[in-house]
Amino acid sequence: MKTQPQSTRPPEERAADTDAILDAIRTAVQEALMCHKRAGNPVATWRDGAVVWIAPEDIPDFDAHPANGDQHTT
Repeated sequence: MKTQPQSTRPPEERAADTDAILDAIRTAVQEALMCHKRAGNPVATWRDGAVVWIAPEDIPDFDAHPANGDQHTT
C-alpha cells in the first residue's frame, strides 16, 4: 500500500474531489488485477447478470498500458 502525503485541504473538500477519488479507485483496481495476473490467479467479475472468471493471461497488462481514465478495466 502506498502512503499518502498529508493534505492541508479540509476533509469535506477532499471528499468532494470526485476526480481524485475515481483516480485512486482506478489505480487500486489495476494494482489488484496486476497482483492476480503475476500470481497466476483468475479474477471474478460481474457481466450481464452473471459471475464471469477472467483467466490470468486475459487480464490486461496495466504495467505496459496505464489507464488514462477513459476506459473501464472490467
